[in-house]
Amino acid sequence: MTYPPNRLQRQLERLSEVAKFARPWYRNIVLRRAVPFIGTAGIKFVELSVERVEVTLANERKVQNHLQGIHASAMNLLAETATGMVVGMNVRDDCIPLAKELKMAFKKRATGALRAVAVLTPEQRAALQASDKGELNVAVIVTDEAGINPVECEFVWAWIPDVPRKKKETS
Repeated sequence: MTYPPNRLQRQLERLSEVAKFARPWYRNIVLRRAVPFIGTAGIKFVELSVERVEVTLANERKVQNHLQGIHASAMNLLAETATGMVVGMNVRDDCIPLAKELKMAFKKRATGALRAVAVLTPEQRAALQASDKGELNVAVIVTDEAGINPVECEFVWAWIPDVPRKKKETS
């Protein structure tokens, strides 16, 4: 089933005006402005659709641990970004998504760069449209360059009505 595009989808649709070869670069810039920490870590968006989000993180010094592998916190950021963006691509404009719970089990040492893929089922997408409040478990798979899953992740995302914030009064 198709749903009307939300705010994030509409912003990304504007990238169709950009030359095709430059769209991935501009998409990364737009999303990094929305969530600055994504840019700080260097996360790149490979695929961004209402059903699936794929992101990557290079094994660079700024995200490494003492063993020159990607730090556990950076692995968490990668998985959270994938799950949060797939929810963000589906949440209604009158709601905001919030990370509610996460579990990470570190299984193996990661080798090289990491890739995270998060997917929503048609039923989960429908739930995001049907109610202004709820929660769901978002599947995410993290793999390294060797094709191994160094971590097993479980993310629970909630969504609530977006209450307009009061502007600060100036004295």
